[in-house]
Amino acid sequence: MSETANPSTNRNPPVAFGGGAIIGVLGGLIGLGGAEFRLRLLIGLFNFAALEAVILNKAMSLVVVATALPFRAGTVPFSAIADHWTIVVNLLGAWFGAGWATRLKSETLYKVIAGMLVSIAVVLLLGHDATAAQPLLTGAAQVIVGVIAGFIIGIVAALLGVAGGELLIPTLVLLFGADIKLAGSLSLAVSLPTMLVGFARYSRDQSFSVLRRNKAFLLIMALGSIAGTFVGGLLLGIVPNSILLPALAIILLISAVKVWRHS
Repeated sequence: MSETANPSTNRNPPVAFGGGAIIGVLGGLIGLGGAEFRLRLLIGLFNFAALEAVILNKAMSLVVVATALPFRAGTVPFSAIADHWTIVVNLLGAWFGAGWATRLKSETLYKVIAGMLVSIAVVLLLGHDATAAQPLLTGAAQVIVGVIAGFIIGIVAALLGVAGGELLIPTLVLLFGADIKLAGSLSLAVSLPTMLVGFARYSRDQSFSVLRRNKAFLLIMALGSIAGTFVGGLLLGIVPNSILLPALAIILLISAVKVWRHS
């Protein structure tokens, strides 16, 4: 039996557009899909049932990630991403990690993830200046740790239903020494193929019909998301790294609290 929810009086075009736009800015400015924050809106504000919300959330995250890359190109050109293609390939170990998520669900695991998010936020704030533009590791050690990191990020992303940018960006900054703006675009480049594969799985069952039933809402929120990524992409050329780093750390701490409560 499919899961349904009562329609919400807030499920109107301006609110749907605005909600998509606000979260879309995260994609254009920082390089995040915004899935964790959007899911709260879909369930809490728009009253979608959990299953419907998860599927709609994945669709909107895909829109954000796919449009954020070109909108960020004015500040981080595609050539810069191409120059770092080895990092993208390295971290695509997330593909393999995602398949293990369903075997690892537990209350303890959620608490471990929450602790990890807090630790990364602290390191990002306190340790970045000392290691700015300096990779933590080089050579074979960097490749090995990168594959392991991609594997772990894939597990966390699949378990929490997010694109994984909250972990990918700090990994790119700390492990590979990438500038945070470049890291955001590289994160999107890693997330896009993994999200396409994950989203395609929904087309194989009846859950995909959720998109057809809510196509008007989906279209309006998608338009808002695209508007948001466009604005975020413009802001990327204006907002300095000194603001983006603390902003990412705050997002990590917020995510940690939500994951801990989820446990």
